[in-house]
Amino acid sequence: MSASRSASKPLRCPICGKEAVDAYRPFCSKRCADIDLAKWFSGSYAIGGREEDEGDDPAAKEPSQRPNGEDEED
Repeated sequence: MSASRSASKPLRCPICGKEAVDAYRPFCSKRCADIDLAKWFSGSYAIGGREEDEGDDPAAKEPSQRPNGEDEED
């Protein structure tokens, strides 16, 4: 089931739409790859997450699970 890329529809760059180059796949150039990376860094792209529940509060951890490893003293 290994079809050659030349026989299939060419992969297009998601930034500019030009044909992708193997060296920068799925992009056509380093410039388009860098533009895509900048979009991730700036927050233009985001992967959705779940909303936090009350049980997700790190301050509510038991004393033995605190980040600094110290138990609470009375």
